[in-house]
Amino acid sequence: MAINFKRTYKFAVKSALYITVFATGFVGILSHLIFQPNQEKLTLFLLIFAISLYIFSFLVIQYRVEFFIYRRVKKIYDDVSFLEASSFPKKHITTDMATLTREVKKFATDKKLEIETLKVREEYRREFLGNVSHELKTPLFTVQGYILTLLDGAMNDKTLRKKYLQRAEKGVERLTYIVNDLDMISKFEMGDLNLVMEEFNIVELVQNVFDLLEMEAEKKNIILSFDNKYSKSIMVLGDRGKIQQVVTNLIVNSIKYGKQDGYTEVGIEDLVNNKVIIRVKDNGEGIQKQHIPRLFERFFRVDKSGARAEGGSGLGLSIVKHIIEAHDEKIYVESQFGIGSEFSFTLEKIK
Repeated sequence: MAINFKRTYKFAVKSALYITVFATGFVGILSHLIFQPNQEKLTLFLLIFAISLYIFSFLVIQYRVEFFIYRRVKKIYDDVSFLEASSFPKKHITTDMATLTREVKKFATDKKLEIETLKVREEYRREFLGNVSHELKTPLFTVQGYILTLLDGAMNDKTLRKKYLQRAEKGVERLTYIVNDLDMISKFEMGDLNLVMEEFNIVELVQNVFDLLEMEAEKKNIILSFDNKYSKSIMVLGDRGKIQQVVTNLIVNSIKYGKQDGYTEVGIEDLVNNKVIIRVKDNGEGIQKQHIPRLFERFFRVDKSGARAEGGSGLGLSIVKHIIEAHDEKIYVESQFGIGSEFSFTLEKIK
């Protein structure tokens, strides 16, 4: 990046003028006192002397100041790595210190912002690696423990062998689930998310998710239902598979954190500008206000111990957010601790 400073001669002009006035006056006084020359010849001499001295002083001062600033500023840039040496302008630069100060201040501000950004990213990277290792460690140790137990002799007991192999299988399933979610969210963040846009009935899609999760909800006697009877189809535009994953993740969360004998209710409402909003509401644990801004971060859990006991990768809501934003839509969350939560997102409606 080349630095274009405006060129100015103000400093050299003034400095040369001061030198010329002083030197000409000084020489004139000395000549008059010592030599007492002819007044006309003295005036002509002083005029020629002043012009010559002014031009010489101007050229020397301008060159020296430019050379001095160029060399010193270039060294500063090189030392602090503001610019690569190859990108520094190979020409005269300004003696206008206001311009120079403004440009250096701009570089300093940009670098400070860059450093702060890098610090945030580094902190995020450390937290992410810590979360990944923690999530993978639990199922890995579980699988390893059961396999070692079988190798130590439990394999000869048919009952224990079957039970431990089934538990090891669950650990492997959770590992696969976490790795698949990590792979998916990495593709999302790299922009490698190919949406297959199509028209589909959002009511039918939600009902399919209810059917898939019915047995899971029955374990806690949670009722899955619509808030109204939707007798007509509501056609929307989106990637059917991805939107089904969004609805599934939201309903799974409502079951996971729902109360025994509770409910999960889905509502679909018309909005302006050919939009619909899909609401997933429950009467579960609810979320404390300070945790809401971080809900969609990767691996963020409100209740870390309880959430891990329930299983899951900790990436569900982050995946939901990426899918909805890839559709250029919005996702919202409202929650009251101890009362329940409502997650909602918008989609384009087809008339």
